[in-house]
Amino acid sequence: MLDWLRRDPRETPSIEIAGQVLPVVVRRLAQARRMTMRLAPDGSEVRLSIPRWGRTAEALAFAAARKDWLAGQLAALPRAQAPEAGGTLAYRGEVLRIAHDPARRRKPELADGAILIGGPAESLSARLKRWLEAEARAVMAEDLAHYCALADRPLRKLALTSAQRRWGSCGPDGAIRINWRLIMAPDFVRRSVVAHEAAHLVHFDHSPRFHALLDELFEGSIDEANAWLKREGRKLYAAFG
Repeated sequence: MLDWLRRDPRETPSIEIAGQVLPVVVRRLAQARRMTMRLAPDGSEVRLSIPRWGRTAEALAFAAARKDWLAGQLAALPRAQAPEAGGTLAYRGEVLRIAHDPARRRKPELADGAILIGGPAESLSARLKRWLEAEARAVMAEDLAHYCALADRPLRKLALTSAQRRWGSCGPDGAIRINWRLIMAPDFVRRSVVAHEAAHLVHFDHSPRFHALLDELFEGSIDEANAWLKREGRKLYAAFG
């Protein structure tokens, strides 16, 4: 324990949970009033948020004291399972049946609560992923155009990401990246993330002014969207790993 807390500050701290070594990311947030911990949606890292005045050593000790809780969170992660004929796939918050018939068109089509798709079964998963990514690009581009207009900022080019640790990002140059997996989430959840990144085009921080603007831009409840991601977000990684 002591050796771990006396780590080289240039190194990223890590913790062993159930035989798996996970990096520990500590973030200081101006609005944080207490220490909070969670597991990344894909289980790739432990995330600790602490007040600006918090000490890193205390945060690491906090994580070490809650190894059992982290182990339970890891065990509860959905198992990755590629989509297959007769199975299901989430799309914009709906769970659709995968209706495969080799004689049908290879490009997926939506009909009566199902995804109709043809072509060889061995390439089914790869083609469904490409279709979801294309849908994500089109739908999220519309979302971004909407929120950039509301924020009175020029439309930025959208890039899709398959990041394992975040749903969206806005670079210092205004580059917007959104995780394509959000096309599987309900519309209000996806749009909340796009609105969040669009708000960063005005306030590149998480200050009260940023949150006030986000509340103006987003038509729904940010709290509900965040709660959905916290509760269900890990499932979005199960279909394609």
